[in-house]
Amino acid sequence: MVLQSIHLVRGNKRTAMQIQLIEGDFNKADSLELVSQMIQVKIKYHEKAIQKNSSEEDIKYRESKIKLLQDELLLVREELSKSAGNLHIQANITIE
Repeated sequence: MVLQSIHLVRGNKRTAMQIQLIEGDFNKADSLELVSQMIQVKIKYHEKAIQKNSSEEDIKYRESKIKLLQDELLLVREELSKSAGNLHIQANITIE
């Protein structure tokens, strides 16, 4: 279910949008697939940005982000391998 809500913030009239990407209980395999795919999308985003005309500083920053995401993915895989039964996953995005 995708849930969107727009909130007006007084003063500067900014809006915020909430998008619920994932909400539910999943078995271990599906949980790993969902989380892995979300992390892979973020890694691909940084890899694509590196391929554009980027400064050395930007490249180093993005490489460190990619490494962090890869490490987190490894940790998720290790933790999920220890779990039994279904797992609850909730993923939301807030755009302001």
